[in-house]
Amino acid sequence: MATENKTAAIEHRAYARVGLLGNPSDVYNGRTISFSLGNFWASVKLEPSDNLLIVPHPAHDLVQFDSLSHLVTRLQSDGYYGGVRLLIAICKIFSNYCKDNGITLHDGNFTMSYDTNIPRQTGLSGSSAIVCAALSCLLDFYKVRHLIKVGVRPNLILNAEKELGIVAGLQDRVAQVYGGLVYMDFNKKHMEDLGYGEYTPMDVDLLPPLYLIYAENPSDSGKVHSTVRQRWLNGDKFIISSLEEVANVALEGRTALIEKDHAKLATLMNHNFDLRRQMFGDEVLGAMNIEMVEIARRIGAASKFTGSGGAVIVFCPQGPSQAKLLEDACKTAGFLFQLVKVMPSFLTEVDLGTMSTR
Repeated sequence: MATENKTAAIEHRAYARVGLLGNPSDVYNGRTISFSLGNFWASVKLEPSDNLLIVPHPAHDLVQFDSLSHLVTRLQSDGYYGGVRLLIAICKIFSNYCKDNGITLHDGNFTMSYDTNIPRQTGLSGSSAIVCAALSCLLDFYKVRHLIKVGVRPNLILNAEKELGIVAGLQDRVAQVYGGLVYMDFNKKHMEDLGYGEYTPMDVDLLPPLYLIYAENPSDSGKVHSTVRQRWLNGDKFIISSLEEVANVALEGRTALIEKDHAKLATLMNHNFDLRRQMFGDEVLGAMNIEMVEIARRIGAASKFTGSGGAVIVFCPQGPSQAKLLEDACKTAGFLFQLVKVMPSFLTEVDLGTMSTR
């Protein structure tokens, strides 16, 4: 009966994520360690309604401008991208997945809206956070959370983004679906057999205090297109061996975290960035992004990108006094600096129940 679907509003958050070790090997059958970043999030609200409505955000889906030059300036800084297209894409991917897998959905309609405070173009996975929060709302609205495995959900999020031409890997979406600290192995056999990787939650208390550096206006940094993917497909030995080494950074990092070997963790973080820099080159990485890494290194801290650039994750092995030096240096350089808040796992009993079934 239609009245059964007139439930209360559903609201979910999905948080930004930090690729701690191993990125970008997730798109090359590698391994990564990532965690959910509590400093920033996207939220999606779903309310039952007579018609299905996707609500534009007043700031992020701007359609009214002061002038033609305002429109052009806005497009140059933010592109054509708002969140409405992301919400529409996940609705389509979710519906198709349910249809293909014999999952029946009731015929109730809804109004979906979103908000986000994740800084743009900082490599903190702002787009996928919106999609992830929307998927959580759909799972609960249609009461099918128990029918769609946790391991499959990052694929649905990624497929919604691929639908829009966004090029990305599974790592970010896994961190956002699972929450907490997650070790991920994207080995080819597992990916081919199940369609997703091996995802192992870790205790967030294994992490030492970490810091985030990001730029308020990162849009002028790292615009050159990378050739790494094509070189990997072409069998370039340097790229293949470098990416294997990046994947091993995550493997060694898992042991370092478990053993609380923070000196090793610092070495691995720096090595991860150095490998990326050798593969991609400074033009691709962008001068501003490199400076964010270097500003931490100059005071003896370990640093690397959180994703593909725009923000940097930092470990200060010498503790709070070193972090204060870094904060002052960031302020002088015009970068924003924050202590990282790590979110615990988001998985419910229902979610965990889907992990034990094949």
